Amino acid sequence: MASTARRMWTRFEPVHDVTYFAPEALAAADAIGMRGFWMGYVALRAAPLGAVGPAIATAAFHGFHPSRLERALPSAWDVADPTRALAARLEGVDAALRAVWGADVVESPQVTEAADLAWAAATAADTAGRVLAAANQALPRPDAPHLALWQATTTLREHRGDGHIAVLVARGISPLASHLIKVAADESDPTALQLGRRFTDDAWQAGLDDLRVAGVVDTDGRLTDTGRTLHDDVEAATDDAAEAPWQTLGPDATARLAELLTPLAAAVARSGMIPEPNPVGIVGLT
Repeated sequence: MASTARRMWTRFEPVHDVTYFAPEALAAADAIGMRGFWMGYVALRAAPLGAVGPAIATAAFHGFHPSRLERALPSAWDVADPTRALAARLEGVDAALRAVWGADVVESPQVTEAADLAWAAATAADTAGRVLAAANQALPRPDAPHLALWQATTTLREHRGDGHIAVLVARGISPLASHLIKVAADESDPTALQLGRRFTDDAWQAGLDDLRVAGVVDTDGRLTDTGRTLHDDVEAATDDAAEAPWQTLGPDATARLAELLTPLAAAVARSGMIPEPNPVGIVGLT
């Protein structure tokens, strides 16, 4: 049976992900002058950290070749400073959630209740050593409940991501190797992941060769028994590191939040905006 942290992730991650995939969110980044998807992605995700350079953002994001972020930073801050980027982020999410959920749902008491519960969980998230989680947790609560809900899911998402990075680092798994393991586990599309994270063909192949030598993948690029054990260990440790907010929130409130998030996440999935397979690793969106 999946852990509480994993079950909650599958419910809050799709809500958070509108900021990456919704056309309304992309339009909001374009409206402030961001040049293309990746400049908008990098600037809006990094904005809670302040006007950081590419080295800091690359370290915080973990999964990208440095050249991907160097193409966006620091030039993005000449287009729009972090405060304006954060405002655009919320503007895009507002439009996206209204389009996906509709006004009746956005303004419903269920969304308000979900926002309160998710905010309590996000506030309870331990952020020691978790830079992106801490930066998002420090942002003020938006007045609109659907935006407060989204901001809470963002803090929780970055909290889980920061913990996942710590697990990878502790096991000596590089950003490239982590992607190759994800692909070998059928959790993401190799072409989209390689191009998006900006790894060259030679680097991708060299990383795959290294994993074959280590016995993690076989000659077809699939996980071996050793690789499956490693993958499962990483995922279990990631779940363990993400449990604290739900332990603090308590089982009854957590179960109620899961109940409230389920139809909201399903609506995002039905919209078709999140591809399958996708770079965030959620499998079997319904």
